[in-house]
Amino acid sequence: MWRNAIRSVPKKLDTGALVTVFDTEGGFVAHGLWDATSPIAVRAYSRVQQEAFGLGTLTASILRAVDARSCLFDLTDTNAFRLCNGEGDRVPGVVLDRYGTVVIARFDGEAIGVWTDALLASIWPALSSRGLTSLAVRDPSRGAGRVREVAGDPMPNTVAVLERGMWMVVDLAKGQKTGAFLDQRENRRRVRALAAGARVLNLFSYSGGFSCAAALGGATHVTSVDVAHAAHGIAHETFRRNGLDPNAHAFVTADVFSFLEQAMQRNERFDLVISDPPSFAPSEKSLPKALGAYRRLHEACARVVAKGGTLCAASCSSHVTLDTFFGTLDDEVLGGRPFRVLESFGQPADHPSVPGFPEGRYLKFVVMAEATPRLAQG
Repeated sequence: MWRNAIRSVPKKLDTGALVTVFDTEGGFVAHGLWDATSPIAVRAYSRVQQEAFGLGTLTASILRAVDARSCLFDLTDTNAFRLCNGEGDRVPGVVLDRYGTVVIARFDGEAIGVWTDALLASIWPALSSRGLTSLAVRDPSRGAGRVREVAGDPMPNTVAVLERGMWMVVDLAKGQKTGAFLDQRENRRRVRALAAGARVLNLFSYSGGFSCAAALGGATHVTSVDVAHAAHGIAHETFRRNGLDPNAHAFVTADVFSFLEQAMQRNERFDLVISDPPSFAPSEKSLPKALGAYRRLHEACARVVAKGGTLCAASCSSHVTLDTFFGTLDDEVLGGRPFRVLESFGQPADHPSVPGFPEGRYLKFVVMAEATPRLAQG
């Protein structure tokens, strides 16, 4: 609830205070947490007026989200997924990701941040009873990317997890987000189905999930490009864990735009190009600049797609709608080549959203082909 929508507050409230919101006629609206400084003054956690709102309510909401995942995955096939997805599970600001038997938590926003330690202590017994062995939290107070162990066994720095039958090594200590981009799981499986017999280029490859998926799918050669050299080390581990020789493929530490320009000059072409950049639009204000960056990127990608090839273009920017993203992939941007949109996808079922929160539908993954697409094998 935006601050400018709040008509009156009976007293000065500290960030994290429990509040109840009523409409102008005195009707109940929601229970929530107060934020004294954010433009969003109240985040709602319960719309049940009779509920005794507090730590128990918040704990129960998180555990409902955790239990909702029990029917989504076979742990012998996939044991890394999101257990609680913030607003999408109606628990704003609370993210829990599972990596094998390790859970990494992240709390977004100062209001819910006040409750961090109490909530972690409250949910741990239930998580432990469900077979999870370690609980840690990404702690912004200790610097970007720092992880604080909370309960259970010591957290390993890296862990190998299963994702749709593919092993993936995850850097829990230093990786981005909570360690990996779990929202691209199903799209990695799609790339695996598209890659048979293809020369593949994976841009912004990070820890090589798309790259390994392509290699497992039968790609003849995979080139992974990322500016972060250390990420390639994790990618090598993932390849080896899947019985693949990373030395049979290429891992390039370079700026993606520079690499694409040089590939053009070398007349190098790829049958399948995957572009999954970091968010170009962290705010609404940055949107025009971001759209220009997407257009330049997609134009450069199209120039290295082989005739009849496939382009997979992704965006994780919540300020970029799907239709707007399509505008960065039109004929003019792609050099007049007759690409067709075959499919487009959002985030998977363990990353749900609610109708009134469009920002929750942030992920776009568009599969385009110039001619007959490569068919899935198996």
